[in-house]
Amino acid sequence: MNGISQNTVTVGIDYGTLSGRAVVVRVADGTVLASASYDYPHAVMDTHLSAGDGQKLPPDWALQNPADYLAVLRHAVPTALENARRVHGIEPDDVIAVGTDFTACTMIPTGENGLPLCALEKYRNRPHAYAKLWKHHAAQPQADRINALARERGETWLARYGGLISSEWEFAKGLQLLEEDPELYAATVHWVEAADWIVWQLTGNYVRNACSAGYKGMRQDGEYPSEDFLTALNPNFSGFVKEKLAAKIGQLGECAGYLSDMAAALTGLPEGIPVSVGNVDAHVTAPAADACRPGQMVAIMGTSTCHVMNGEKLAAVPGMCGAVYGGITKGYWGYEAGQSGVGDIFGWFIDNCLPREYAQAAEEKGITPHSYLSTLAATQEVGQHGLIALDWHSGNRSVLVDHELSGLIVGQTLQTRPEDQYRALLEATAFGTRKIIETFRDSGIAVNELVVAGGLLKNPLLMQIYADVTNLPLSTIVSEQGPALGSAIHAAVAAGAYPDVVSAGAKMGARRKNAYLPIPENVARYNEMYAQYARLHDYFGDGEVMHRLKRLRREAFIKISGADR
Repeated sequence: MNGISQNTVTVGIDYGTLSGRAVVVRVADGTVLASASYDYPHAVMDTHLSAGDGQKLPPDWALQNPADYLAVLRHAVPTALENARRVHGIEPDDVIAVGTDFTACTMIPTGENGLPLCALEKYRNRPHAYAKLWKHHAAQPQADRINALARERGETWLARYGGLISSEWEFAKGLQLLEEDPELYAATVHWVEAADWIVWQLTGNYVRNACSAGYKGMRQDGEYPSEDFLTALNPNFSGFVKEKLAAKIGQLGECAGYLSDMAAALTGLPEGIPVSVGNVDAHVTAPAADACRPGQMVAIMGTSTCHVMNGEKLAAVPGMCGAVYGGITKGYWGYEAGQSGVGDIFGWFIDNCLPREYAQAAEEKGITPHSYLSTLAATQEVGQHGLIALDWHSGNRSVLVDHELSGLIVGQTLQTRPEDQYRALLEATAFGTRKIIETFRDSGIAVNELVVAGGLLKNPLLMQIYADVTNLPLSTIVSEQGPALGSAIHAAVAAGAYPDVVSAGAKMGARRKNAYLPIPENVARYNEMYAQYARLHDYFGDGEVMHRLKRLRREAFIKISGADR
């Protein structure tokens, strides 16, 4: 750090579900000097193919247009640079490196040079040609077959993923592409994680990041699932690894390449600066919260929640999303679990279940409906509403790993009010996190501190509920730009400003330790409620009821659309 001036900065770019954000960060202490965001014009295509001919999409699809990702580089990065220049006198030449992160697993089928197939006129009306967002869950049947075959064959890699792989991941989505649009599968030269695709656009180099390859691509001990296994799944899938995934693997914090002249012109960044290896939005957040030590579970809470933590030993944790050596930081086993719906569930309730008079009352008070409902719910005693909910409105990522499961609220009466249901949904997500924590502990992995990042930490009621339900001290990240800051930290390491990510995080990241502490009386009441949640979790978790409902839904879609899918 000797000789690093106060004007020395890196840029972090965070690609979220609905927008991308760029931050300019001081390398010396991690201060975010400027930021800018850009909303994706096509947002999430989950009902209709808005980027093509407008055709209706089947249930459980979620697509994006990669052109929106380039638009973030064109709009958010120059705006952030201009804000840094105007307020702090930072010039583009002060930027020593850039880093990126992405939602995962988001997959893009491309040609040889990385051009997304949806950018070609002949494929623009083919849904499979677009990026499959992390919450594209239509590959659940393929995931079920992968899991069943892996168990039957005794594949050793399955234990690294808690015994189940997810429909969100690379292989399930790739198998769906093959089986539903074989022509497009044949045209796919590279099956690319969006985290690696954006680095490819910045540098001209295609480098697969070790994080995504390990967690989402099932790459363990340097190997993917075997060709023999893939052949048993589908003979035409046998060459998937060699033909679609082959690429150099880059370790986190390494330099993937240098900013090309085209990318420099697009972003306003200096040509030739290092670009760090891509990363996942959740994993990159741990150093931004200075929470890389074993026992610290980082929950990145937004539309969904991803739980990441380091461990000193390898353990098989049922239903986790993976254990990858060096998957978060070098020298540790990185563990990941998650919940497919959190903020999305609260948003669904506001969009579909909020009475008009509640919306009007919130508007009159000048606050959001979320704040209004939270204020009402905060006046209740624990258990007063008499409800228990299951947080499966977008399926279950951990520990059941079944995206055919669905949401549930038990205990409603004619006296049940909107704030009762809203609080029950807040609590359900906390119960889901507790289930994950208990599963880790039962497997011998200690969880001593819960560190929260993401937009939902702004809700104090929700944070206190999480502290009470988990009976853990809850710390909160200082920065409001956790993933983007994490990417800027990795960029600093790629530029050589720090020797490793952990030491960079100690200087550039920060958290408010013990921002919320469990209230013993609430803990006791929530223990009673959690016992009922666990009973519902186990009963409905077998999928018999909810799978039947999903099947009926699909049959109805086929009947209405007239399509034989």
